[in-house]
Amino acid sequence: MHDFKNRLAHLLHCRGVGWKLVYQLMKLDPELKSLYQDSTIKFFEKSAPANYSSIISDLHSPTILKQILKYQENQINMISIVDQEYPALLKETYQPPWILFAKGNIELLRKSPKLAVVGSRYATEYGKNAIRHLFPSLMKKGIVIVSGLAKGIDTIAHQTAIRNNGSTIAVLAGGFNHVYPKENRALALELMENQLIISEYPPDMKPLKWQFPMRNRIISGISWGTFIIEAKGKSGSLITANYALNEGREVFALPGSIFSPFSIGTNELIQQGAKAVKCPQDILEEIVE
Repeated sequence: MHDFKNRLAHLLHCRGVGWKLVYQLMKLDPELKSLYQDSTIKFFEKSAPANYSSIISDLHSPTILKQILKYQENQINMISIVDQEYPALLKETYQPPWILFAKGNIELLRKSPKLAVVGSRYATEYGKNAIRHLFPSLMKKGIVIVSGLAKGIDTIAHQTAIRNNGSTIAVLAGGFNHVYPKENRALALELMENQLIISEYPPDMKPLKWQFPMRNRIISGISWGTFIIEAKGKSGSLITANYALNEGREVFALPGSIFSPFSIGTNELIQQGAKAVKCPQDILEEIVE
């Protein structure tokens, strides 16, 4: 299996290879045994003509193979979709990542229940206070907080979980070597030491705009429920809430003032059926282990 994982990782390091292309190839060759053979080269020529030359050049790149072997030295775990450590809830989602690159305590992937906590990059005092008020009881129940290491609510969620001796997982857009935003690098290092950071992208990949909404499906996908703290009318957090709804997961929202732009999104979610959270019990009573 280990060789399969290295082949899969090599494929994911090739420029121009996306989720669907891997899916098509795996249907033909589930263990990627013929990855370096002529039949696969012909497959790429037919299925990905625009990226064909870059894919083939990367498939024959000894540098990429060396890079993959180095991950172990750098305590970077590669968890493939067929590994036991791969989160069961994530496997059930639409387009689950083929590999999770993970740094830190991978035991947290098995720990449940997990709650995704996301919200505005411009957190207000109300949002911050709500997290500080609600989290201690959630931590006592062993809930793992999952978020996206973004500015604002995400950052406060990770920090508050740590402060309350809880566990937290950050899901990155892009790879570990390009933590975004830059001001969260110290927090990211702390999470890599004592908590967990995961990404579906190889460590050297710089974050691209489209990866941010895509990583939201992982945040909600590994979590039994998603809690939106603050969100404007058109907010990335609502994308995460939609992923959660589509996967049949619990969705919670913090009600807010009708005069606050940061509560427009959360109040709308509550109108659409998300559960309003006024106290920790509102979340705890819904837990499905």
